[in-house]
Amino acid sequence: MQNSFVTDAINLKSYNLSESDKIIVMYSKEKGLIRGVAKGVKKPKSKLGARMDLLVANTLMLHKGRNLDTICQAEVVNSFYKTRQDIDKICYSMYVTEVVHNFGVEEDPCSKVIYELLYKTLNTISSAQNKVEILIAVIKFQLKMMIESGFSIELDSCLCCHKGIEEETMYFVPNLGGMVCADCASRIHYNKKQLPYKLRDFFKQMSINDFDQISEYETKANEKVCTVTFEVLKEYITLKSPKKFKSTEILQEIPAAVS
Repeated sequence: MQNSFVTDAINLKSYNLSESDKIIVMYSKEKGLIRGVAKGVKKPKSKLGARMDLLVANTLMLHKGRNLDTICQAEVVNSFYKTRQDIDKICYSMYVTEVVHNFGVEEDPCSKVIYELLYKTLNTISSAQNKVEILIAVIKFQLKMMIESGFSIELDSCLCCHKGIEEETMYFVPNLGGMVCADCASRIHYNKKQLPYKLRDFFKQMSINDFDQISEYETKANEKVCTVTFEVLKEYITLKSPKKFKSTEILQEIPAAVS
């Protein structure tokens, strides 16, 4: 089919275009962020139908348009169906897709790496057995996504005096993008979060390991440690994001919603 292309893509957001059409924002394996028109998708007998729901991975055929591509065919690769049965899984999945939406770009040179990271994260969240497993998947995603976006966090040396930080209390300073020692922190007026060195080591292990690799830190982590780590990283990512987050407001409501 001339002027058409095929790609794997995950649905991130959608907007109404007309009574029957939608614009779907997706992150694709080959092209980064793409937008396509799903014609007639809101009609009951649409061939695209549920394939255009959020949090669905498809293999797509799209026809190149002047301003927007048109989605011609879609075959579901993974609907992450277990996610749709759990409020925690839904909210954290929406958060990671929003991170990709906010930091991803069209014709992204890192598209394959980011697509696979997003896919693995959504799949792991979907099959998670508890809140800790969900959070660990999201923490790994946060750290690795920031590395790919050029905002990796300095975890070994103080960003002020540049001395190595070992087994001591330290502070994470989002504005600086990493850790500072206790001495330097006393002279910093930015927002800062005190962290024990063991929590820093947890950060490091999640950052270094392959996504599928399970470390000793993961097997020992509890929900409190994971929640603190997630919140610290969420604050940093929100600060660096070129777009405002909406899903973070929903995340604030999760404890109340599930308690």
